[in-house]
This record gives sequence, C-alpha cells and structure tokens, in this order.
Amino acid sequence: MMNSSTISKFLKVKIAVLGLIIILAVFLMALFAYVIAPDNSPNANDQQITISNLPPGSKVQFLCVKMNTKKGDNSLLKELFFGFSSEYTRIPVERYEVIGDSITIYEYGSTENAVFVSHYHIVDVVRRVDKRYKIKRSSHQYHYTNLDGSRETMPVLSAEELDEAIHVESELFLLGTDRFGRDLLSRIIIGSRVSISVGLIAVLISLLVGIILGLVGGFFGGIIDKFIMWLINVVWSIPTLLLVIAISMVLGKGFWQIFVAVGLTMWVEVARVVRGQVKSLKEKEFVQAARVLGFSNSRIMFRHILPNTTGPLIVISAANFATAILLEAGLSFLGIGVQPPTPSWGNMIRDHYGYIVVDQAYLAIVPGLAIMLLVWAFTILGYGLRDAFDVKN
Repeated sequence: MMNSSTISKFLKVKIAVLGLIIILAVFLMALFAYVIAPDNSPNANDQQITISNLPPGSKVQFLCVKMNTKKGDNSLLKELFFGFSSEYTRIPVERYEVIGDSITIYEYGSTENAVFVSHYHIVDVVRRVDKRYKIKRSSHQYHYTNLDGSRETMPVLSAEELDEAIHVESELFLLGTDRFGRDLLSRIIIGSRVSISVGLIAVLISLLVGIILGLVGGFFGGIIDKFIMWLINVVWSIPTLLLVIAISMVLGKGFWQIFVAVGLTMWVEVARVVRGQVKSLKEKEFVQAARVLGFSNSRIMFRHILPNTTGPLIVISAANFATAILLEAGLSFLGIGVQPPTPSWGNMIRDHYGYIVVDQAYLAIVPGLAIMLLVWAFTILGYGLRDAFDVKN
C-alpha cells in the first residue's frame, strides 16, 4: 500500500509527477467533455460539408433555424454524458437579408459564380421573443402554429430589435474542421473519453482475471498451477494485436466489444506477477500464523497475501493502461475498433491520414500527438511508481 515514504519517493521523480498531472487533466477533460467542447452535440457530429477542412483559427457565422421537431426531453446528467440535443439546425452563412416576413440567407462558400441561397420564414430564425425587446404590439403580426397545434402570434419587430432577435451564432474553430466540417477540437476532446474508458475498463478486466488466476496458481500449486502456467504461456505466445483482432471478430465491432477484447489480452502479465508474489509470500510467517489460527484459504489469499502485492500491480496497471490506449487506437485505425460517429483518436487518424502529404497534415497529426502524449504520461508514471515501490525488473 502507498504510505508516506512511498509518496515521498514518488514526488521526488518530477517527470512522473508531470505524467500524473497530464493524466488527471485528461481524465477531467473526458469527464466534462460536453461542457468543455465548443460543439456539444452528441459525438460532436455536427456535420457541415460547406465548411470542411477549414484551417485553424477560422471563424464562421451560423444562422440557427428552428427544426420541426421537439427538443429531446433529456435530463441534465444524461446530456452531460451523451451530449446536448438542440431544437435548431445551424447553417453556416456569409450574410442574410430580411425582406418582409421572410429571410434570405447566402450560405457559406457562396461566390459571384455560385450562389447558394435559402429562404425561411422570419419566425423560424428569431429567438423566443421576450421582455428584452420591449415589443410594442401593432396591428401587423406574424402568425404561426406550434407543434402541438396551438396558434401564436409574434409582433413585428423594429429593424434594431430584429437584428438583435435573429438567432445568429459566431464560432471560432481553434483547430479547424475535418473533412466532414466537424470541429476538430471538439472531436479531440470527446475522443479522449474512448481512450480513457478503454484503458480503465481493460485494466479492470485484466486485474480481475489476472489476480484470480495468479492467486489460485501460486497458492495451491500442483496441477492447478501447471495448467495456469500452460495457459499463460499459450496466450503469451500469440502476438497481442492478432489476439485482440481475433477476439474482436468473435465479439463483433462496437464500443463495449473493443474494451472487453483489449482487457482479455492483458491479464497474462498480471497473473504471472501475482503468481510469483504469492509463491514467495505464502511461506512467510504471517501466512503460517493465519493457517494455525484456522483462517480459510480465501481469507488468507484475499485478506493477507493480496494486499502485499499492491505495489507491483499498480506499476503493471500503469503500463497496461498505455498499452490499451495504443491497441484501441490501432484497432480503430484498422476499422475494427470503435465505430463512427463515435469520435476516437484512432479513427480520426484513419479518416485523415491521406492529408499528411498535403498542407493539412495537422488533421492526422493532432490526434496522433494526443495519443503520444497520453501514452507517454502513463509510461513515465509507471517508471515513477516502480521507483517509489522499489519494484525490481
């Protein structure tokens, strides 16, 4: 277990502390992804083909048009985890003109030779009229019908009030947009959830399987231990990526399937280390004393032996976390990992690796750098933990 001496040793390894800070920052970013991301729609999948491949720092004006559907009645907690629904469709525009009770918009990318024009009724693009506009009622009113069939009227606005009431948003794309016109920064932020989730779940699965097999094999020995060692050697002899691909093919493509597939390939080292530790610890005096007192085998294994293997397990978990992130990115790049539209750093590289040879290489480089940074952080954290727990190679 981590005591004050162990923590003091860890804090002396400054680069490992830096890795821990990076990991905590990414964890928080993943947890509050839809609060931080500029595009907080589900999966940051607001596709706008007319603004595809915008360079970093581009600024676009959007006209928000009310859809003919009701906004999803989701709880705040659900929206924080799965994205915020909207009752508006956002249209990138160059400019717009109001003529009577209609509005004419010139969509983004319009030129003298190619003009893309759309027309909407004024009530579809005006924010909810409230006391802010100090509307004076007149005989001229806009009439419209709600989805529930009720009929309402909206007073005619003055020119100044209309400019303020028209629902226009301006968005800055710090990292530009991808080939589908989606905000790259938002996709990076929300994609961090996949990397963190696959690492966390895969490590938990590997610990669950590895600890049980290692404890049983090391404690009981005999034919049970020989069978577990045979199983470890067989799994260890298969290349990890090939084994993950094989398991993925059996379980199918999907979000949770890839987590399970990665987790089922990383238990081997956990089991091997736990088995070695148990074989050493079961001969110690405190274990012999527990036997004399008549404690059950399960209590001795889980209450007396397992807590003394915590140090090596924490070190292995940090290394496995980095491995899981790389495996998920590789599988997504191959197209058998997390499936679109869910953003994953691996499938973002796959979508844009062809841009590396042109002037938009950043579309593939940015998610690649994100993978490198997170894997590096877990790697140096593992080194710091190894020194702190004095785990021998």
